[in-house]
Amino acid sequence: MTDLRTIEGELQPGHARIALAVTRFNGFITESLLNGAVDTLRRSGIDDDAMTVVRVPGCYELPLVVDRLAGSGSYDAVVALGCVIRGSTAHFDYVAGECSRGIGQAMQRHGIPVAFGVLTTDTIEQALERAGTKAGNKGADAAGSALEMISLMRQL
Repeated sequence: MTDLRTIEGELQPGHARIALAVTRFNGFITESLLNGAVDTLRRSGIDDDAMTVVRVPGCYELPLVVDRLAGSGSYDAVVALGCVIRGSTAHFDYVAGECSRGIGQAMQRHGIPVAFGVLTTDTIEQALERAGTKAGNKGADAAGSALEMISLMRQL
């Protein structure tokens, strides 16, 4: 397979403008996701003045903001960060489903990378694990995905 032409993104795409849409709901989790994302972007050479943080009330509202950011022409990628923790009602299913669907639609509609850094967990403990403890930091992972996709899209 080594003879095949391969195109893949890099984690250091050069200059890039990134919007980070982060929810305030479950802020004790989402702030850790944001910190992980910003750290990854900085380590990849993205300057602070090329990053914009946009605060959103919750995950249900996240797709509207992501759609506006993606369509603005001001950013090379958007990183969506949030956290929905399952409770004893169907609320989780509606919020998580609409959030995921809307973010995916925004990416398709505007043709720029939107990294999905929204945790959907059964427990607070699982969320904490994915926000920087045992399971790494999914905000950092989302930022890395955004950077790689910027590089990949520039090559295509």
